[in-house]
Amino acid sequence: MILYLHGFRSAPASHKANLLAEHLAAQGLAKQWLCPQLPASPAEAIDLCLELVGSHRDDELTIIGSSLGGYYATWLAEQLGCKAALLNPAVHADRDLASQVGEHTLYHSPEPFVFLPEYVDELADIKVERITRPERYFLLATTGDEVLDWREMRDHYPGAKQLIIDGSDHGISDFSCWMPEVLGFAGIDTRAPGTAPDSH
Repeated sequence: MILYLHGFRSAPASHKANLLAEHLAAQGLAKQWLCPQLPASPAEAIDLCLELVGSHRDDELTIIGSSLGGYYATWLAEQLGCKAALLNPAVHADRDLASQVGEHTLYHSPEPFVFLPEYVDELADIKVERITRPERYFLLATTGDEVLDWREMRDHYPGAKQLIIDGSDHGISDFSCWMPEVLGFAGIDTRAPGTAPDSH
């Protein structure tokens, strides 16, 4: 099971989410894909995630989190013991989003939403100061991220599998190049449907 968590102001219609969903559907694994629209409230977002994963065992769940979704994914992985793949994750979301209090629109919809001051406190409540069991984490960070500092990401996940990409951008517009790495970490076959496995 893969739970994908989008970033601030994003949605299940994001580029990366669409690529992943299409690949899993082509592999006949559409039922293994969860990608909810997250509420603006971090506490509500976490509650929704916990409800969605339900009774899935930690060894059958991988959470993929982008930006703010990576912040959520880190807390959830610590609580649930599952794997987490982090795509340019927010490391200090409580600090970074304190300046975003107010009304916003989504990137993929004109629908407005309000980021309230108390949401910053909710982010602080789920902050992971130091990860445990780094083997369950995979960090994909880009040095060209124009929103977040990739060095903070690198330093926050010591001992984890890390793929630091030279260049690119916050949204990882070239994600299709790196998607096999992410899915492979989640235990998903990345060969094209009908492709025979290597004989050796």
